[in-house]
Amino acid sequence: MPVFSYKALAANGSVTTGEIDATDRPEALRLLDKKGLQPVNLRESAAAAPAAAKAKGKKAKEEAPALRQPAAKAAEEEKIPDGPVKLKRQEVILFTEELSDMLGAGLQLEPALKSMEGRQELGNLKAVSFKIRQIVRDGVNFSVALKKASPSFGPLYCSLAAAGEASGALDDILKRQAHYLKTLAELQARLILAMIYPAFLVLAGIGVSIVFVTILIPQLTELIESTPGGKIPIGAVILIGAADFLKKWWLVMIIAMIALGIFFKAWKDNEANKPAWDRIKLQLPLVGPVISSRFYVQFLETMANLVGNGLPLHRALELSRDATQNRSLRGYLNTVIDQVGDGRSFSKSMIRSGAFPPLLIDMIAVGEQTGKIDLSLRRAAERYDKELDKDLQRIMALIMPTVLIIMAGLIGTMAYLMINAIFSTISGMSK
Repeated sequence: MPVFSYKALAANGSVTTGEIDATDRPEALRLLDKKGLQPVNLRESAAAAPAAAKAKGKKAKEEAPALRQPAAKAAEEEKIPDGPVKLKRQEVILFTEELSDMLGAGLQLEPALKSMEGRQELGNLKAVSFKIRQIVRDGVNFSVALKKASPSFGPLYCSLAAAGEASGALDDILKRQAHYLKTLAELQARLILAMIYPAFLVLAGIGVSIVFVTILIPQLTELIESTPGGKIPIGAVILIGAADFLKKWWLVMIIAMIALGIFFKAWKDNEANKPAWDRIKLQLPLVGPVISSRFYVQFLETMANLVGNGLPLHRALELSRDATQNRSLRGYLNTVIDQVGDGRSFSKSMIRSGAFPPLLIDMIAVGEQTGKIDLSLRRAAERYDKELDKDLQRIMALIMPTVLIIMAGLIGTMAYLMINAIFSTISGMSK
């Protein structure tokens, strides 16, 4: 079995050196953890000389089983799955909140992850915390460890974590990311709740329309045709023609819609088409303003944290750009970065990009003049956060009336056509 030489810190702060038997480096680290030692240096040593082995003699034989037994027990208890571990959204939010609270309380990253790893009730978070801690202990950045440990930490999350590491404000960045994820989850929950009643209305409207078109209107048509002087209204003729068309071609239409959806997904997922799709999303009614407002909030909050923690403006802009997912908006930020790199002020660079509203630029210009740009960025972020909330409330308030109007118009039109046909038939019979 390999022998590892270590130099570690004990619980009382003293430095301890020695050797430990382990099958590999991860097991050696776990054994040191069980002994309450924080490794400073750990390396595999050469094979021990026979004389040294004899000198250790009985002591080595007594210690080896004691070390192997905790190692086997730890391996049985942890049962960490191989490969990345997928997390649910609520687990990602819980991980972010827990870690930001611990870092904000003054705990270092590795002890914070170890504390989360020891909480049995966290489920998959225990495995993810263990994986991240092992990767970080090997000298890898936290943002890179997130990517390796779980695919649930998306590019935006990892980019913001990298920005937090660079600025020394990882706890603030994670706290704001937790707030953003919670807001997004609450929004989706509210949207689903708000769509339940309209969904029932839509289903009921579709059911009533099918009954009208397939049963009632054909029966009324037969009655009118069998009545002397009866005449079918043009609206009813159009509806009957549409119903016959749907009966004949409904399967082809469903296949065509599925094929169109697959083609659209393949088009927008193509790397070459993503910039165009991102531009289209910004121009969509109702959705475009929400995307823009969310970008302003995220960009301003990230910039405020980075600049407020002493990071140069140019580097803060680069990290904020990396945390932006919309490629169209990233192009505007590239323009700002180039302008700032050429020596222009932040506010004038934003004017030249043509992507930022005048009010936002004015607020940043005031911050540049007063030397408190981080405070101006934070105030602007709060303002656009309120605007984003208003936009979302406006969209949700429009959903119900829009569905009601559409359903009322559809069913009312068919009812009008039926009543009109009945009156036309009665009028023809009375002549």
